[in-house]
Amino acid sequence: MKKDSPQKSKSFFENNSWYHRIKVLQSDGTIKYSKKGGFATSREADRSYDKYEAEFKKAYRSYQIANKVNTEIMFRDYLIYWFEDVFSQRIEATTRMVGAYVVYDLLLPQMDYDIKVKYVNAEYLDSLLTNVARASASAGNKGREILNLALKEAVIAGYLKTNPVAETRPYKRAKPKVTVLGKENTKVLLQAAAQSNWYLEILLGLFCGLRKGEIMGLKFSDFDFERSTVYISRQIVSNPVIKKGSGSKIEQYGLIERQPKTPNSYRTLRVPETVMREVRKRRQFVGNNKLKYGDGYWDRDYICCQENGRFHSITALNTALTKLCSRNGLPHVTVHGLRHMYATILLEMEVPIIKISALLGHGSVHTTFEYYCDVMDENENILAFMNRAFVPVV
Repeated sequence: MKKDSPQKSKSFFENNSWYHRIKVLQSDGTIKYSKKGGFATSREADRSYDKYEAEFKKAYRSYQIANKVNTEIMFRDYLIYWFEDVFSQRIEATTRMVGAYVVYDLLLPQMDYDIKVKYVNAEYLDSLLTNVARASASAGNKGREILNLALKEAVIAGYLKTNPVAETRPYKRAKPKVTVLGKENTKVLLQAAAQSNWYLEILLGLFCGLRKGEIMGLKFSDFDFERSTVYISRQIVSNPVIKKGSGSKIEQYGLIERQPKTPNSYRTLRVPETVMREVRKRRQFVGNNKLKYGDGYWDRDYICCQENGRFHSITALNTALTKLCSRNGLPHVTVHGLRHMYATILLEMEVPIIKISALLGHGSVHTTFEYYCDVMDENENILAFMNRAFVPVV
């Protein structure tokens, strides 16, 4: 199956097929979001996307003519309607949780006065965002981002002629501080980690550059023990449930298995022998737990799990890292920090940026098949360096 992906593709590769997003206008004016797959190439999927998009626009124009938009709606009411009935219908639970906080806890409380949507302008939004930005370093940027999405669709729906957000003052995105340990401190961390229950997870973050959710989502069946490779095809993420009309209040909180963060996050990586050795140890450890718990073991083949097979909490690995660093006099490091350290190793080795992007599964690389060709060749050189430079013999 050909996996050619143009630079500005509207499609994505998933489960051995090319897909594209679709929007379907319902009889009541609401929009149903879905995806369509089964395409052999990205170009074929792109052509289908264009066809669906043209049909949607035609249907939407007809609906607007038949059902005149209420341009007298107030801005506050529009934001709530847009968030609950439009935006929330097409996003994941974690994105909805963040969006709910921005709308209900940042934007709405800071509205000094309400106006009709058709009168919303850059001056009004600048005043609103000035108040919002006082909440935190990232509040202004996130508030502006949500307003842009909401008012872009307000233009499409006919509430506004133009989107005024483009004329508002931009806010810098707050960049989290990421600690990167030097080689000596890395050796201290690994030697301490080797005595903990989290050694394998820490190795996967540092020497494979995996995200926390990707580590939690790994199964033994993802590893090729003969070729020493691992295939990244899922992640474990938070699944907060916020009922419609309850603002930003989380009714229920749990974990759920999902596809990787981006289409490019599907990737095959070579794994250092030290890491593979720990995977084999973990497989034996899990096997013993299955015998111990019998029918009480929650068997889903995960390598990262509690003694009874169930998920660790989403914060468990970072909590373990915090304790390891504190007990050994090291700067605080997170799983995201381990991933940055992996990228730093590659940069020091002068690995091309495009290959680093592919190894990390970043969405900026558009040809998924590249993971299985050029990237694998470069990964061979990385293995030797990592085995020689960092991993302690335990």
